[in-house]
Amino acid sequence: MSRFPTPEHLVSWAKLCPRTIQSGAKNTTGPAGQGNPWLKGGLGEAANAAARTDTFLGARYRRIVKRRGHAKALVAVARSILVITWHLINDPDAFYQELGADWHQRHLNPARKTRDLVRQLQALGHQVTLEPVSA
Repeated sequence: MSRFPTPEHLVSWAKLCPRTIQSGAKNTTGPAGQGNPWLKGGLGEAANAAARTDTFLGARYRRIVKRRGHAKALVAVARSILVITWHLINDPDAFYQELGADWHQRHLNPARKTRDLVRQLQALGHQVTLEPVSA
C-alpha cells in the first residue's frame, strides 16, 4: 500500500471520490469517472450487499439514499468500504469494529435537532413554544 500514502489517494485512484465541476461562481457535481472496472464492480457488489444489512454501512446507505438517490448512496458506501480496507491493510495491528446501525442516533446533538425541528415548524407557519417534560 506504499503507492497510496493516504486513503484519499486510493479513493481518488479508484474514482470513488466526489467530483466538483466549477465554472465561475457556479459549482456542480459530476460523474466520478471510470476507474478500475474490476475494483469498482467488486466494491459496488459489496456496497449493494452492505446496504441491505443492519450495520453502520447499511445505516449510512439509508441516510444518504433519502437525499441523494440510490446510485450516489452506493458509491458513498463503496468509498467507505475502500477506506476501511485501506486502514486494515496499511496497519497490521488494526481491526474492524462495527459501530452499529444506531451510531448516528447515539451521536446526534439533541439541542441541534430541537433547533432544526423548531425552525421547520416555524417555516410552515406554526408558533412553537417548548416546555421541558417533568419526569
